[in-house]
Amino acid sequence: MASTSGIKDEVGPPRSLSRRMTRTSTMYDPNSEGVDSELVPSSLAEIAPILRVANEIEKDNDRVAYLCRFHAFERAHRMDPISSGRGVRQFKTYLLHRLQKEEEKTKPRLAKNDPREIQKFYQNFYEKNIREGQYTKKPEEMAKIYQIATVLYDVLKTVVPPSKVEPETQQYAKDVEENREQYEHYNILPLYTVGNKPAIMELPEIKASLQAVRNIDNLPPVRRVGDRDKPVSDILEWLSSNFGFQKGNVANQREHLVLLLANIDRRFKGSGNYEQLDNHTVKQLLDKIFKNYVSWCHYLHCTPIIDSPKVPDSAERQQLQLLYIALYLLIWGEASNIRFMPECICYIFHNMANEMHGTLFANVQPVSGGTYQAAALGEEAFLRDVITPVYEVLRKEARRNKLGKTSHTSWRNYDDLNEYFWSDKCFKLGWPMDKKSAFFVHSDESSRHHAVRNQVVGKKKPKTNFVEVRTFLHLYRSFDRMWIFLILAFQVMVIIGWHDNGSIFGIFDETVIRNISSIFITYAVLNFIQATLDIILSFSAWRSLKPTQVLRYLFKLIVAAFWVVIFPVCFSKSVPNPTGLVKLFKDVGGNWREQSLYNYLIAVYLIPNILAVLLFLLPPIRRHMERSNWRIVTLLMWWAQPKLYVGRGMHEDIFSLFKYTLFWVILLISKFAFSYYVEILPLVGPTKLIMQMSVNNYEWHEFFPNVTHNIGVVIAIWAPIVMVYFMDTQIWYAIYATIIGGIYGAFSHLGEIRTLGMLRSRFESVPSAFNERLVPMQKDEPKSDRQYDDNLSVRKNIAKFSQVWNEFIFSMRMEDLIDNSERNLLLVPYTVSDVPVVQWPPFLLASKIPIALDMAKDYKGKEDADLFRKITSDDYMRSAVIECYQTLKEILFDLLEDERDKMILQHIFHEIETSIAQRAFLSKFRVSELPSLNDKLVKFLDHLEADDVDEEKYAIIINVLQDIMEIITQDVMISGHEILERVHSHYQDNDKKERFERINTKRTHIRARKEKVVRLRLLLTVKESAINVPTNIEARRRITFFANSLYMRMPNAPVVRNMLSFSVLTPYYKEDVLYSEEELHQENEDGITILFYLQKIYPDEWKNFVERIKGSTDVTEEVRKWVSYRGQTLSRTVRGMMYYKAALELQCFLDYAKDEDIFTGFRTFNMDKHRTELKDRESAMADLKFTYVVSCQMYGAQKKSSDKRDQSCYNNILNLMLTYPSLRVAYIDEREETISGKSQKAYYSVLVKGGDHLDEEIYRIKLPGPPTEIGEGKPENQNHAIIFTRGEALQTIDMNQDNYFEEAFKMRNVLEEFHKDHHGQRRPTILGLREHIFTGSVSSLAWFMSNQETSFVTIGQRVLADPLRVRFHYGHPDIFDRLFHVTRGGVSKASKTINLSEDIFSGYNSTLRGGYVTHHEYIQVGKGRDVGMNQISLFEAKVANGNGEQTLSRDVYRLGRRFDFYRMLSFYFTTVGFYFSSMVTVLIVYVFLYGRMYMVLSGLERRIIEDATISSNKALEEALATQSVFQLGLLLVLPMVMEIGLEKGFRTALGDFIIMQLQLASVFFTFQLGTKAHYYGRTILHGGSKYRATGRGFVVFHAKFADNYRLYSRSHFVKGLELGILLVIYQVYGSSYRSSNLYLFITFSIWFLVCSWLFAPFVFNPSGFDWQKTVEDWSDWKRWIGNRGGIGIDPNKSWESWWDAEQQHIKDTNLRGRILEIILSLRFFIFQYGLVYHLNIARGSTSILVYALSWLVMITVLLGLKLVSMGRRRFSTDFQLMFRILKALLFLGFLSIMTVLFVVCGLTIGDIFAAFLAFLPTGWAFILIGQACRPCVKGIGFWDSLMELGRAYECVMGLVIFMPIVILSWFPFVSEFQTRLLFNQAFSRGLQISMILAGRKDKDDTHGK
Repeated sequence: MASTSGIKDEVGPPRSLSRRMTRTSTMYDPNSEGVDSELVPSSLAEIAPILRVANEIEKDNDRVAYLCRFHAFERAHRMDPISSGRGVRQFKTYLLHRLQKEEEKTKPRLAKNDPREIQKFYQNFYEKNIREGQYTKKPEEMAKIYQIATVLYDVLKTVVPPSKVEPETQQYAKDVEENREQYEHYNILPLYTVGNKPAIMELPEIKASLQAVRNIDNLPPVRRVGDRDKPVSDILEWLSSNFGFQKGNVANQREHLVLLLANIDRRFKGSGNYEQLDNHTVKQLLDKIFKNYVSWCHYLHCTPIIDSPKVPDSAERQQLQLLYIALYLLIWGEASNIRFMPECICYIFHNMANEMHGTLFANVQPVSGGTYQAAALGEEAFLRDVITPVYEVLRKEARRNKLGKTSHTSWRNYDDLNEYFWSDKCFKLGWPMDKKSAFFVHSDESSRHHAVRNQVVGKKKPKTNFVEVRTFLHLYRSFDRMWIFLILAFQVMVIIGWHDNGSIFGIFDETVIRNISSIFITYAVLNFIQATLDIILSFSAWRSLKPTQVLRYLFKLIVAAFWVVIFPVCFSKSVPNPTGLVKLFKDVGGNWREQSLYNYLIAVYLIPNILAVLLFLLPPIRRHMERSNWRIVTLLMWWAQPKLYVGRGMHEDIFSLFKYTLFWVILLISKFAFSYYVEILPLVGPTKLIMQMSVNNYEWHEFFPNVTHNIGVVIAIWAPIVMVYFMDTQIWYAIYATIIGGIYGAFSHLGEIRTLGMLRSRFESVPSAFNERLVPMQKDEPKSDRQYDDNLSVRKNIAKFSQVWNEFIFSMRMEDLIDNSERNLLLVPYTVSDVPVVQWPPFLLASKIPIALDMAKDYKGKEDADLFRKITSDDYMRSAVIECYQTLKEILFDLLEDERDKMILQHIFHEIETSIAQRAFLSKFRVSELPSLNDKLVKFLDHLEADDVDEEKYAIIINVLQDIMEIITQDVMISGHEILERVHSHYQDNDKKERFERINTKRTHIRARKEKVVRLRLLLTVKESAINVPTNIEARRRITFFANSLYMRMPNAPVVRNMLSFSVLTPYYKEDVLYSEEELHQENEDGITILFYLQKIYPDEWKNFVERIKGSTDVTEEVRKWVSYRGQTLSRTVRGMMYYKAALELQCFLDYAKDEDIFTGFRTFNMDKHRTELKDRESAMADLKFTYVVSCQMYGAQKKSSDKRDQSCYNNILNLMLTYPSLRVAYIDEREETISGKSQKAYYSVLVKGGDHLDEEIYRIKLPGPPTEIGEGKPENQNHAIIFTRGEALQTIDMNQDNYFEEAFKMRNVLEEFHKDHHGQRRPTILGLREHIFTGSVSSLAWFMSNQETSFVTIGQRVLADPLRVRFHYGHPDIFDRLFHVTRGGVSKASKTINLSEDIFSGYNSTLRGGYVTHHEYIQVGKGRDVGMNQISLFEAKVANGNGEQTLSRDVYRLGRRFDFYRMLSFYFTTVGFYFSSMVTVLIVYVFLYGRMYMVLSGLERRIIEDATISSNKALEEALATQSVFQLGLLLVLPMVMEIGLEKGFRTALGDFIIMQLQLASVFFTFQLGTKAHYYGRTILHGGSKYRATGRGFVVFHAKFADNYRLYSRSHFVKGLELGILLVIYQVYGSSYRSSNLYLFITFSIWFLVCSWLFAPFVFNPSGFDWQKTVEDWSDWKRWIGNRGGIGIDPNKSWESWWDAEQQHIKDTNLRGRILEIILSLRFFIFQYGLVYHLNIARGSTSILVYALSWLVMITVLLGLKLVSMGRRRFSTDFQLMFRILKALLFLGFLSIMTVLFVVCGLTIGDIFAAFLAFLPTGWAFILIGQACRPCVKGIGFWDSLMELGRAYECVMGLVIFMPIVILSWFPFVSEFQTRLLFNQAFSRGLQISMILAGRKDKDDTHGK
């Protein structure tokens, strides 16, 4: 061993240090195989392969392994001699300790010393594995061998002196070095492998593509850095040498390009072999990839490089096109976060392609005049010089965001920076890009020294084109046409209603027409508001706007202002007797003639609108104009629509336009009729009377007693109605969408097969439907005899169906949805026998044979025909009888060995068949004896099924067979003895021995024959109960859905080789992969484990599982999988997605197998050479067409982590890769690298696959920096991994999803949708798929959520896609046109905060860029949803936050402005409009109650009621009943009921609806309405959006009261109590309306809302009313509310910390947000002002002094509390007596004052309660205003007092909410009722929930099984 001096000294000396290191290094377990190589610190990553090799060869030669480790140790010491890197010291200590042990234990085996030992081992290794293995081993095995050989030689060189290295060794090493690149680890294609090539490399399309990519003829030579002598092998290497791309990127994109070309080329070529790549293939790929680039060039009026006229005619066109494609892919593959900026990539490509032209064609440089010379560039030159500078700009801007806390206006997001390249200003950047240009110079450097770490200071850059200002005005700006339309319609209806009796025919009255014409004044004002908003809201972007855009904004404002002035003036002239404001305008206008002028002005004003209508009716013209880049067209469109790169030409075709226009016209007619006759007209009469009344006697001090027309009352009455008017379109949309969705669903054949009965009745046609839909049309079959051909075709089709059906059944068995007996009943025979009838699954033939036997036995007639007619009238019975007869015949002939026995049998069967043909069966056979024959046959088949037959068993079988033959010949056959005699006479040997003694039972062990035996026994024995197979609800759903989907419209299936290739991408962070054993048995507070819980929820599946794993060796692992496959885990998702590969392999088998193979069966026939080739081909085709990448962002960190959970996740992910070889995992690797003597972090995107027992790295691509720091986590995670996906389509799958084998089989059909033209030349860019929510059975809440989600992903999205044409991307499992999206920014948007709902933005982006989104329901993917109340609320909060951010976004603005009117309506009401309507619904309740409180407390209501002529309330109440429908969640139930009715039957739907209401679904939906409204409103006002991790576990635990309080205090409890106080005040002070039933309904609905908001979290909380839990909750809440806060104290531990965190959105908001918060808080002062005048002590006075005195009381109380607080702080410790005296004095003073007030001033007990209602809201207003003015309050020293006041309020609120829970907890039956309410759904599936919640579980049952 070489000396280790200098190393030991560094690591070892101080004893204490050494001991400490040993302790810290316990994470490195020396007994764990291979662990040291996986836990290498990132700064020593280079030594990991050496340690891997050491672990690999240790079993062969431990001494050489020791030498490898020693070499690794020495290299580690050289790399980091002072152990400065993270974890280096511990690792080196561990390695040194291990080496010290191994030095003593290991000895050379092959030689006497180490140099000779390693040399000998190296030679042996080469000869055994490389020389002999290169033509026999697989490429992946050879890659590993070459890697070991390379490392071994590196070690050898350090151990063996150069002079001692043998020539033979040197020769071997040289050979390894030369051939190593041929055997590198590969992804899908081993491109450089020689020798034993896998099947995929023999495909002609792969060969042709490779040849084209390797064509480097005519390319000029390039200088290379490093390998100077090495020739360039293909065009990607040539490009890399020119531009400095990374090797990993080149290798990745090389395979990517080859696969793209191969897949496209195959569709052009069809079948057969070929060598050349088709030119059309390259052209099609070029067009697809560069469509966006060409569009960008035309938009900026520059010539696309790919169409450059400078290309000489002599250039090889295909090679040049491939160079363009390869260059773009290489740029994209290394662009990292810049992939979200597609036009930036276009700019980079444009310049690099231009540079490439210079190299290729020796063009002269435009600046210097010299010719281009390709300089030698290093591997990371492109990353360093091009990508990193742009990335740094992104990073600096992201830091301005301060984790979402700053305003959107203060930093530039991805869109802002990308849109810089939408202007020709981008060309000022030059090439190479000028780092001093405005784009890169980020901020003023002068204040750099003040900058805090990770924070950017200085002057901010302007936003680009759009500013995301936090204001609700965005709703008006984005959807101005809708608001203008609704406001004008409202004005018209009020004008008509105000005229005479309000008849609609009054519209023909001249006065009414003149008044209606006043809407143009309103129109002008609204347009002026719009123009003003355009200027104000885009002000921060003005510096980046084109001058023409600024001019347009200003010009529009001036024109709008002109119309605002001119219209009122001219209108006033047309009014005969003007008054008021109209008279003023008339005086301003002078004397000119008016009516005609006003009409002319209207005509002029409407010209743009008329033109817009004409273009609306002619969408092709509008589309062409918008997409045109001609400057004249741009000038014409300038006024109507400013030119923008996206959002051009989104108009639909005429037919689609007609459909959604009709939808909205009918809807709007209904809405306006309802609004007019129910909301507006009934209020007009009472309003007129109220306005004529004069009120003098107010019951409070009226500040404005002289206001005319009682305008306050009018506002109080009309405000809620106006709000309902604007909101109720949402209700009408829900109704019409439900109806249309139901009709479309019915026409799509949904729900035609929804029960097992329906399935049985139509199963005969299922095989033909299967072959029509899912089997490709065979065009090139040779012609043959027609009749034989038809028969063969039918048999082949049924055989193909049986393969797929059986694999479907097997998959359900492996998932434990069915047991073994059900599996056998559902299987169709694989092998096609000579049976002349279709062999249906036994479950269809259940009890057919027993019934037929009974019919025969009881038959009294003499004619065969009648009996046969009865049997053949049932097709299934006829099939069963014939099949049993033929199968028995086959089995018996197969078993018998004696020829004489066979002859007897032959005669018997001949007799049967001739008697049937002659219709003499009943005369020759005794049918009454058939049942006894059946019994014997069953017994015989039972014995034949046995696996091993010994002599005793053989004898029994012979006896039973002889009994059967005896029954046949003696009992059943009338002349059976004659047959025996006939056979005996045939043989002359007088052999009298007993017959049927020789049979061959071994033949029944052949799989195909055993199948027949099992099936025959089933047919003979199966009873009526088999009709209900399968019994599992999920299995039934899947079977019926699959069968039903075969009758739905879908594209024809192509052969696998011609189908579109696709990838699946799943982002994963740190969620559960596979539950550990500890997690399975970890008990919750009630003593319940996950395993026990699932056993009770899925008892049938657990029973099936136990049956399946009998005899299994690793039961624990199987149980872990069983539980994990029922949760929302990554392992479930991966298993589901890998069904795609299984389905593709089966499809490939069916496409290419010979007839005899198909008839033999996918699983049954022998593995000969042909079958092996076919198997290889299946695997190759599956790899060619399908790739699955899981983006495990933290996988690298988890691998090295010492955390137990992280290590578990790493091991589970690794096991998934080892289980599924096709699975790929991408992760972000963080390494420490020393650059210029400084340690820096470097980041890489890495792709790995499973090896032998560890992962193998395939590609490693360096990144410019940490990718997830810039944008939202999930889209960044997707983006870094998307470069490793392949194919033309990409399915995005979340890790809470599942897939099913039978659905995977339909994937190639779905992908064909991309080839379908929709309405002209448009092809889909996103295919929407339906989801099945699989978490619905867990609890009633999960059921509600499941139904809600199911209705959205089915009927909701069905209507959105067609007819409305506004479906976007709502989360996974949609399928993207991959090439379309990767060239346009990816499959999601990632800007921080604004793109919180990242999924829908990809739909917006796709639509804006000319994409087209469809929805398909013949295929489904499983999806999990949140199942607990708090989980669901967090999810709803996240979605509401996301919609709030969408409201502010440029995407919504552009879609709202650029869609036509009706499509814009669809867009609004199905996205942000739904959330705004939800908020308005809640606001209506507020406005109604505050308006009523104003009327009651002011005395106006009493005055109005006393006037018998007024009945406004009835009308108001009728109108308000509308919003109650929305509030109660009934709108969400409508589509649910329709969809359940459609798919399960309307009786089921009605039943489900009733059950949902009994389970308080309305309480749940009302509560979630509050969640939506709160978070949506708060996001727009203050921001604070963030990703909320909901957790995806099983919710079987009780949430503590304090947890619920923290979560819902501000969103629900405060609001609920406020509304409760308003209702109490209204009930107490306004009792006059209690006679109205409708009013009772209104107040009931509001009381219902209050109770739901206050108590729903406790109603839906497991054990929410359990007494013990209630006591524990109270103690926990008291502890929390009393704890002091401070820095670092968790909000869950202290009220003060929580209170501080709860105000975060106020801290981060801007001045406008604070002012709005203060204004909103002022409403609480109304309570005090109104109520003090109603106190008895006020004695009816309305003086302002009463209010002033109330403030005196308020201030006195607050000062008293302040004194007590200060006294406690100052005197309670040192001056205890003084503090007690102070409290006593205060108490005595309080008593004295109260006595005086009661005795002298007439204070009453009622006044005390009223005072509480008056002063409590005032105190709350102080708190809210104090929070908004936090800096000021802190400055004057009142913050602590405010906090204590807040604590007091929290205590009061907590008590008010907690008391009802305490009272209900006293009654045990309440808890039991709640349990049934929560878990009723699970009860119906056998859940013993009472046992679960009581914690009484049967331990033996759980652990024993």
